Amino acid sequence: MKERSMRRKDRAVSRDEALGILVAGEYGVLASADKNGQPYGVPLSYWVSGENIYFHCARKGHKIENIRANPKVSFTVVGKVQAVYDKNFTTCFESVIVFGKVGEVVDRDEKFSALYGLAEKYLPEHLDKAADAISDSFDRTAVYAMTLTEISGKAKKERRPL
Repeated sequence: MKERSMRRKDRAVSRDEALGILVAGEYGVLASADKNGQPYGVPLSYWVSGENIYFHCARKGHKIENIRANPKVSFTVVGKVQAVYDKNFTTCFESVIVFGKVGEVVDRDEKFSALYGLAEKYLPEHLDKAADAISDSFDRTAVYAMTLTEISGKAKKERRPL
């Protein structure tokens, strides 16, 4: 995939910073397209391990149909956001956009690790119950991994005078 050029290069963050925003984010939006090219964005909880973004879902649905038709997707996360007024209106923010391919995780150990990672991220105070919950729903839950091929981040960290 040809890397895209960011218009506001002064707001670009390093790859490491972009990965940090991705890892720290709470939720993201997975964008896919169906076989006719119709775009579809869906908010997801997710977990990052290495160069993969993992998410779980039901085995059927619009998102799954799109992934099967075209595994190329993008994933967007908006991190910290603060509206600011200092004689002018502005917003301080951080965000990241990831491009890659997504596929179902079929390896049972990798699938368990992804589900456990999701539990650890979102409900760390209940990790003692995670293994049983994962086992109970393991076969009816699908896990997908998006492999990063491109990542870019952008931030406006402080108010700049006009």
